Amino acid sequence: MNAVGIVAEYNPFHLGHAWHMAQTRSLLGDHRPVVCVMSGHWVQGADCAIADKWTRAGLALEGGADLVLELPTPWAMSSAESFARGAVSILAATGVVDTLSFGSERGSTEALMEAARALDAPEYPARLRAALDRGLSFPAARQEAAGHPCLSTPNNNLGVEYLRALSHLHASMDVITVPRRGAEHNSTQAVEGFASATQVRRLLRSGHREKAAMLVRPGALDKIEEVSSLAYVERAILARLRTMDASAWAALPDSGAAEGLPERLVRAARQALSLDEFYTLAKTKRYTHARLRRLALSAFLGMEADRPALPPYVRVLGLNRRGQALLKRMKDTCTLPILTKPAQARTLTGLARQVFEGEARCTDLYGLCFPTPRPCGLEWTSSPVVDLTPQE
Repeated sequence: MNAVGIVAEYNPFHLGHAWHMAQTRSLLGDHRPVVCVMSGHWVQGADCAIADKWTRAGLALEGGADLVLELPTPWAMSSAESFARGAVSILAATGVVDTLSFGSERGSTEALMEAARALDAPEYPARLRAALDRGLSFPAARQEAAGHPCLSTPNNNLGVEYLRALSHLHASMDVITVPRRGAEHNSTQAVEGFASATQVRRLLRSGHREKAAMLVRPGALDKIEEVSSLAYVERAILARLRTMDASAWAALPDSGAAEGLPERLVRAARQALSLDEFYTLAKTKRYTHARLRRLALSAFLGMEADRPALPPYVRVLGLNRRGQALLKRMKDTCTLPILTKPAQARTLTGLARQVFEGEARCTDLYGLCFPTPRPCGLEWTSSPVVDLTPQE
């Protein structure tokens, strides 16, 4: 029996994620193993993950995952399109995943597929340019150019990008989508006992662990001893931004060099006394806060625009007995190198080695985002989380 794939950040794994996992198993059968592709230490919202990726992988295993694979930082901290394409490519490369499950506000794949086709239509680029030229923000222009209201919500947007990725990669997978339950994405209020990951992180970072504990699986927070925050590295990020000229900004992923953005970023960085002020000074209707946050963090992490089109290896972060059985099958089916031990990374060559070394650098900098800094070198010494207890 082939596996079902889920793409997630699990930042951290909360009751909404448990709901999605349970609904997926209910629809497809509990006997189907679940493979999760999970962001590592840096996430799409241009933030440090609340807990390290091995801790979060362990929580995902407790929540129902069987095999947790890493989405490397160049794709995890990118636009929705690159995020989705990187994650779907990893699921497809395994050779054992034949179904993709994701949450959405729409709860139905038909409208999402229509939106995906509209974004790939030949006339879409011209419509987008026309909308941007009229002064619309990029999200509003994108929605108008595609002509689909479902693009106004974040989980629908990601779902559409997953569908586009499947098409572009010629990946043969069935698709199911589970209606998002409870609080909206980025909401700071719980609804029917379900809160967004944003709210859980806000409570944890403000010291309200008891309130946060009500929004995650029992005992989950016992595994998170310290929580991370960009506040610990804000001045380090500002120091990097202040030293950059326009050519350095232009060398970053999604830099907007053709639109004259680097010059604006240089001016904003020289004036700003905080990251929030930098974003405010640099923001326009065309350049969203999310894009600016990714650019600032990309500069801090030393990321470059010439990343490979797709992730060049499959990195295992956690597994249980069913995941172990899947890995055995993947030795014959996977089209990419599989890393189950840190030492195997030393056998990588070319772009794959370059991506892993970049990941190691990102993890070293992530270690500064805690009250007690963590040492360098963890990528080269940390093994996957393994849970081989008998499964029910």
